[in-house]
Amino acid sequence: MPAISAATGAAPPPAKVVVEDIYGFLRVLDDGTVLRSAAEPAFCSTTFPDSHPSVEWKEIVYDKAKSLRVRMYRPSAAAGGNKLPVLVHFHGGGFCLGSCTWANVHAFCIRLAAEAGAVVLSAGYRLAPEHRLPAAVDDGAGFLRWLREQSANPAAGADAWLAEAADFGRVFVTGDSAGGTIAHHLAVRAGLAAASTTKRGEPGPDVDPVTVRGYILLMPFFGGVRRTRSEAECPAEVLLNLDLFDRFWRLSLPASATRDHPAANPFGPDSPDLAAADVRPVLVVAGGLDMMRDRAVDYAQRLAAMGKPVELAEFAGEPHGFYTLDPGSEAAGELIGLVSRFVRSCCVAAPKG
Repeated sequence: MPAISAATGAAPPPAKVVVEDIYGFLRVLDDGTVLRSAAEPAFCSTTFPDSHPSVEWKEIVYDKAKSLRVRMYRPSAAAGGNKLPVLVHFHGGGFCLGSCTWANVHAFCIRLAAEAGAVVLSAGYRLAPEHRLPAAVDDGAGFLRWLREQSANPAAGADAWLAEAADFGRVFVTGDSAGGTIAHHLAVRAGLAAASTTKRGEPGPDVDPVTVRGYILLMPFFGGVRRTRSEAECPAEVLLNLDLFDRFWRLSLPASATRDHPAANPFGPDSPDLAAADVRPVLVVAGGLDMMRDRAVDYAQRLAAMGKPVELAEFAGEPHGFYTLDPGSEAAGELIGLVSRFVRSCCVAAPKG
């Protein structure tokens, strides 16, 4: 017999049960309530400085309706009208966690701007499970529309601080983990649209005021029902393990969808045909100790087999997200050097239209 409340004479409401828990930072109750911790996870702390003498930064809201923010970083080299390439960056977190304001994301973007000599735009997006996929990808596309407005209307409310530093004809979309997956989907959307435009004989994408020259996928967060070897061999005791990634997919994919859903698996049964997409150059970064390693390598190899312009770089001894786990590391510096070379090569190969 249920207990009776002395105050009301009625049975108290049943206790709510936590059905999903991601290290206490995100909990989902059995009634659908989502509880988020305001604190940053411990792994977001970093000893890397949160400022740099040659980099200025500021934060603004780019989508007021959705309360989405962007942190913008520009090197002092942009002074005097010296326009720099733009790196649009999307953070990781399994589509469920993360923010452009987290200390480790901020530190990485500071170093990226300083050492790559680029304007870095670290854009936020809506998180699951409150906003399941494809919300994050739609927000990524929305940010590129916002960027286009900044370039097309310099006298109509555009951000002068950004406009005076950014070369909108040299834009690159980069993302870490889930952010890398967003970059993939944006590349495919643009590639399929470009292929359709070319087929109809219409002007190509270089007439657009914002020209995306390439995409950089840093250890992209891909999934699939069938396990890869690196997934199956992932130790359960590591922080970023298979169980955690499965929870991310359960919380971020449309209800009842499997990991073969197009949002997760680029080569799933219902995924777009990448062979038909006119994809701009892609740099894929994999880590030898990353559980996602095999999927990233397979992705790059399949694109290459389709004749797409893709480069694969593997950091043999590094785990998932090593550049944000330790933004000041030597390996993070090597990664930034790799990104810089990729940007230069794309700009030489494809001069501004």
